[in-house]
Amino acid sequence: MSSGNIQKSQTLIKPAFSEKEAIELVERVFGLKVSAIRSLPSYDDQNFHLHISRSEGIADCADEYVLKITNCEDSQNPELIAVQTQIMMFLNVEGFPSATPHLTKDGNIMSLESLGTGSVTKKYMVRLLTYLPGMTVATISTNPHILYEIGKLAARLDKTLTEKFHHPSIKSLHRGKFIWNLANVPLLEQYIHALGQNSYREVVEQVIQQFKDKIVPKLRNFRACINHGDLNDHNILLDSNTTSPENPQYRVSGILDFSDMSYGYYVFELAITIMYMMIESKDPLSVGGHVLAGFESVVPLSTEERDALFLLVTGRFSQSLVIASYTSLLYPENKEYLMITAKTGWKHLLRMFDVGQEAVEKIWFETAKAYMNNEGNCPCTV
Repeated sequence: MSSGNIQKSQTLIKPAFSEKEAIELVERVFGLKVSAIRSLPSYDDQNFHLHISRSEGIADCADEYVLKITNCEDSQNPELIAVQTQIMMFLNVEGFPSATPHLTKDGNIMSLESLGTGSVTKKYMVRLLTYLPGMTVATISTNPHILYEIGKLAARLDKTLTEKFHHPSIKSLHRGKFIWNLANVPLLEQYIHALGQNSYREVVEQVIQQFKDKIVPKLRNFRACINHGDLNDHNILLDSNTTSPENPQYRVSGILDFSDMSYGYYVFELAITIMYMMIESKDPLSVGGHVLAGFESVVPLSTEERDALFLLVTGRFSQSLVIASYTSLLYPENKEYLMITAKTGWKHLLRMFDVGQEAVEKIWFETAKAYMNNEGNCPCTV
């Protein structure tokens, strides 16, 4: 999603390659000829969807790719980008629908490239990733089945990585003060001024204080794992395996954007996933129960983890909303994309506070229990 220290964004770290420069880069670095190109929305990296022209001597390539140009700050940590890419390749082998890199002409998974002239030249890490087709969760009306499957996917992904993935650079996923790690909700105090003085700020201040009082002291009791960290409604792709438009049956066909990966806790991934699945839902408070049921079919939560879930979800809402407001001040031209979550996010966060933790948890936990009583099958509808 974004670089770890957003204060450095004031130096304007986002890449600004033109389509012509991107096409030339792909041909020079990867040896492929682009027949069509379009820009894709991005937080502070730059992405292009490419169609490739087949030519003699180039047999081992796909028809479509995403050219991913990492912002110049994150590009200074090639070890982290390399391990994220290795994780994508590992998960693909393990049967998860993740993209894989097309190697450079030199046989590498990425290349450091420059843009600019003279003293303003900046360097960006470039990868060419296989294009994953599908519709984003944000574009559909979710149902209990797909919410359950997404929860299950989140748990399987973290469990598989934590138990099976080994790499010399895995230590780079210990990211300390990385702003998007859910443990770092208290760091929002550095950016909360972007909200101005209003009721939104008051709610976020409450979240931060409760997080300090009730979550931080208990972090050591949560089960640690590797988190994807950004399973949002734009990073999960779906396809429909039914011909009935009235009753579509969706399945996950793609997992995008591994740039927020870090060491965290199983309950962090669950809270992040619940929060993002609430964004476009017509009944957001009911979403958590279905996602929780899917997650717990793979990784059941402890009592302490369950007790923390409500505050963790409000913490992620606060992270997303505060950082978006702050970053949009730096990149006003990208405000529409940056503020996607804010369109409904504030309403959902305020609603959670109005209804209260006890009532929201009752909805979530009773729904999850109903799945257990029904042998993992959906007991109700959203």
